[in-house]
Amino acid sequence: MLDLRPVGYVIGLLVAILGATMALPMLADIVEGREHWPVFLESGVITMLTGGLIALSCSNGVKEGLTLQQTFLLTTGVWVALPVFGAIPLVMGATQLRFVDAMFEAMSGLTTTGSTVISGLDGLPSGILLWRGILQWLGGIGIIVVAMVFLPELRVGGMQIFKSEAFETMGKILPRATAIAAQISVVYLGLTILCVLSYAAVGMDAFDAIVHAFTTMSTGGFSNYDASFGTFSGPAEYVASVFMILAALPFVRYVQMVNGASGPILRDTQVRAFLGTILVLVVITSVVLTSIFPHHWEQALRESLFNITSIITGTGFASVDYMNWGGFLISMFFFIGLVGGCAGSTSCSVKIFRYQLLFASIRVQLLRIRSPHGVFTPRYDRRPVGPDVLGSVMSFFVFFLVSLGLFSVGLELTGLDLITSVSGAATALANVGPGLGDMIGPSGNFAGLNDAAKWMLTAAMLIGRLELLAVYAIFTVRFWRA
Repeated sequence: MLDLRPVGYVIGLLVAILGATMALPMLADIVEGREHWPVFLESGVITMLTGGLIALSCSNGVKEGLTLQQTFLLTTGVWVALPVFGAIPLVMGATQLRFVDAMFEAMSGLTTTGSTVISGLDGLPSGILLWRGILQWLGGIGIIVVAMVFLPELRVGGMQIFKSEAFETMGKILPRATAIAAQISVVYLGLTILCVLSYAAVGMDAFDAIVHAFTTMSTGGFSNYDASFGTFSGPAEYVASVFMILAALPFVRYVQMVNGASGPILRDTQVRAFLGTILVLVVITSVVLTSIFPHHWEQALRESLFNITSIITGTGFASVDYMNWGGFLISMFFFIGLVGGCAGSTSCSVKIFRYQLLFASIRVQLLRIRSPHGVFTPRYDRRPVGPDVLGSVMSFFVFFLVSLGLFSVGLELTGLDLITSVSGAATALANVGPGLGDMIGPSGNFAGLNDAAKWMLTAAMLIGRLELLAVYAIFTVRFWRA
């Protein structure tokens, strides 16, 4: 029989830790003097007590490692439980959201999607704004650990190709997670502090610099303003672009750099492909903007760099309403959102390495057609790729496209138009943030959607953030019989 106690113990501890972090927005409200701090005090007590009791009741079942079933359940269970408790301050606080809206917002935060149902951000208490940033920052570091520890073990979406990238598992997932989290946390915190200082250097006040550094390094995209990053147009866009790119690179490479090995990040094929893709897209967008609109070349370059980087990394910041940039760029932006950054980063969507493996597989098939008796092997980063990895990647693409179709149809059945349905499903599965159209585009938000659509998008954000197959696996009969 499946023992759920190790899963419950870890989830309980993480819930308790989430509750402890509510002290930070409570202090922010106290400093601001707007009398909203009791909301976070009450929410923190409720969350810590509940998490502590769950962990305590399951502590007698703690083991050194997890089975495969327990790992699947833990991976999904954490991303279900934390948004539930993360939504409490949004229901009780100044936003007074209904549970469906609060759950949407919290899930969007922890999955670093960046879609929002809240209007009037400019006038909200500091505590709520900081809490949204904290949710994304915690979700960013959490997904790095999941991508480096759990998904390779679960052989999800080709992630097993990175299984021995920097650490050996020896069949003990929890100890490995602790070791990796410790090193990654130092790097993640260091880059966040550097981002805060950089934002402050270009004119942001301390609070905006902190919150936007949280949501930049997590490639989350929550902002303190309804105008998103349009409030800070200028040098801040260059700073944001640099740190969004840094956040979208493999964090294991940073760990290796800290340990004295700088070569791997320079030789990493997905890093070079990612940076090359951004360069090409920025050039194309800049040329189009300067040819169609009366943009100065620097403005065109800056807006192109910022918005392209924001979308491809899945951050979701917007400095302008790019829905006014014409049909070609709007269509291009839709597909850019389905690219993503590097594996083992805070970025989301399909990821660069999967496209590289897809193209490598297509190339080999074409060679085999031309030379039926030849022996050709797909390669990634100069290493041969086994059929299990290719099969896993192809399965990911199939499930992604099928999921996109099903969620699009489901959203349209709730009464939404085609553009809103398709772009909404895509932005949720890819965890990008804004969609297309007047309602959920860069100048709108998701508040106007019906409840059924919000629940579907909440589920899509969870499924997309955990690379689809990690969630779908637990709904199979064979999983529970294993």
